[in-house]
Amino acid sequence: MAEKTRGRPAAKIGVVVSDGMDKSVVVRVDRIVRHSRYSRYVRRSAKFMAHDEKDQCKVGDTVEILETRPLSARKHYRVHRILKRSVSAAEVGTREAE
Repeated sequence: MAEKTRGRPAAKIGVVVSDGMDKSVVVRVDRIVRHSRYSRYVRRSAKFMAHDEKDQCKVGDTVEILETRPLSARKHYRVHRILKRSVSAAEVGTREAE
């Protein structure tokens, strides 16, 4: 029987919408699809649970997630890297004071 080769894991880029769990985040991934009847482009989104080993992601961060083996019943992705940090309210207040 032929061996199954592994390709590159599927990568998705999205925004963290929840970080209330320990070592887990929820990432919203947006995509644009063309409506079949009206031929207009529509934004669709999906939410994925991802493993954040160092617990460093915050709500609003833009992250890249990679597909991995099932880590729990609903968690099949892991955070690969943080592309852009969100600006928190505390940082905005200190910038305005300067």
